[in-house]
Amino acid sequence: MTDLLNAILQGVLLGGLYALFAAGLSLMFGVMRFVNLAHGDFIVAAAFGALLLVDRLGLPPLLAVVILVPAFAAFGYLGQRLVLNRVMGRDIMPGILLTFGFSVMLQNLMLEGFSANSRRLNAGWLDTASLPLGPFQIGFVPLLMFVAALVVLGGLGLFMSQTNTGRLMRATSDDAEIVGLMGADRRHLFAIATAIASGVVALAGMLMAIKTNFDPSSGPIRLLFAFEAVIIGGLGSLWGTLAGGIILGVAQGLGAAIDPGYQILAGHVVFLLILVLRPQGLFPRQRP
Repeated sequence: MTDLLNAILQGVLLGGLYALFAAGLSLMFGVMRFVNLAHGDFIVAAAFGALLLVDRLGLPPLLAVVILVPAFAAFGYLGQRLVLNRVMGRDIMPGILLTFGFSVMLQNLMLEGFSANSRRLNAGWLDTASLPLGPFQIGFVPLLMFVAALVVLGGLGLFMSQTNTGRLMRATSDDAEIVGLMGADRRHLFAIATAIASGVVALAGMLMAIKTNFDPSSGPIRLLFAFEAVIIGGLGSLWGTLAGGIILGVAQGLGAAIDPGYQILAGHVVFLLILVLRPQGLFPRQRP
């Protein structure tokens, strides 16, 4: 029973990382109806960026986050304004094809620059530090991932509900053409959404680099985890994304407790069951 409870606890904490993977994807789809197939590769690119800043330049992880998140946010804003806005429209296929091209390009660039070797970011004492909780040990890194997910999703929720820009984004997701007629610049709003999503990607990539090994070809599996968390929780629902990440993480934790080979399979099986029984997700975004 203790092993079972520990597997559930570790799965919940892992769900925080999956929620971070999925938060940017959920935000972009919720605001723009845009599917970014390069999302997982950008997470891996952020992990390699953190590796360069910490291992190569010797910066502390906290300072690396301060540099990496704004840099990715600025890149996301410029990328949306200069490139992605050109393919935005009712037809989602041009955006899918474009981001698929970005995915292939990023994987090859990272392969050329870092080789195919698996890497991991050395976080020093954080790698082994833990907090006792009765018979369980909670690692600092998994706990940090879960807390970061709560802070990010809570901050996004407040931003979307309490700020004028956030409310305009919500209105844009409902009817972008009407918002444009009211004088709002849709291209700017889309770029802000992408900038926020890219900043979250940078944070997720750095935490992933500390948590687990990664290599240039590991982006698609991160994209798959993000898609599964978004779809389980409900498209466009931020807190649903957290629920989806936790469900996926717990399923993988329980699968690993039965047999290490079942870890990823268990998550896919739970995803398929939820997709069959509730295709709209557990907490779909409500529309007026």
